[in-house]
Amino acid sequence: MRLLCSCLIAILAVPVAGQDRPLPDYASFMAEVRKRLEADDVRQSDYVYVETRREQKLDAAGTSTKETLNVFESYPALPNEPRWRRQIVKDGKPVPPADLADVDRDRQKKVLEYAKKLERNPEQVRDAERKKHEDERRDSERQVDDALRVYDIKMLGREVVNGYETIAVSFSPRKDAKPQTSEGKIMRHFAGKAWVSESEYEVVRIEAEAIDTVSFGLGLLARVHKGSKAAFERRKVNGEQWLPARATYTASARVMLVKVMRVGGTLEFSDYRKFSVETETKIKPH
Repeated sequence: MRLLCSCLIAILAVPVAGQDRPLPDYASFMAEVRKRLEADDVRQSDYVYVETRREQKLDAAGTSTKETLNVFESYPALPNEPRWRRQIVKDGKPVPPADLADVDRDRQKKVLEYAKKLERNPEQVRDAERKKHEDERRDSERQVDDALRVYDIKMLGREVVNGYETIAVSFSPRKDAKPQTSEGKIMRHFAGKAWVSESEYEVVRIEAEAIDTVSFGLGLLARVHKGSKAAFERRKVNGEQWLPARATYTASARVMLVKVMRVGGTLEFSDYRKFSVETETKIKPH
């Protein structure tokens, strides 16, 4: 998601001409977009939510031959750790209560260990947290710079998406682009379209397609083939924050240079709640 946000800044890097209705002042519009543009994991950091993953195996015609369902409760992370994801449905079946109790005990143990560490060395712990946040900010800025290097931009006009009036934009990689980050190198293999709310300066939807093969792990882990697609949507939650709502993908990939897989899937985020001790016990999947 951080990569998609970086791409968005580049996508909005040129003004539009020839509209039936004049667009707002571009410099002012971009200034407002930049104020609001940040990685989705940062926006989600104060929320508890339910994450529902559906994954399909596809045949050559793109028809699903098998689907798996996994559901997680996702909680804010302890400092310098990833978010805690508590799996409540595995392969379409509820996780047994006894297994959940074991997971909860392990989590409680980690929380208590952190609390003791914070009590012993509060400044050291907070300094490490601040450094991590600064490193993440610098990484995000480098990705933004790379997006500006990589993409050739054409703004298309206004469209209504999910009830929002948006500015629609197409983006494609420049042939002579020289990205400096691993994210920028991946950007070179994708083109697509994005929609941004004109009134709230927020991303509503992004669609991207691989225009050639993308290699991961020097090509040893996987290669995602040309024509693979992904889409990403946000919605405004509780009238206060724009947060991820849904992502979809279809892909053909060669894994470990041996097996070709055709897969598809959806990732949905629901039941967003501001984090508190009470929400840990009240959150329920739908």
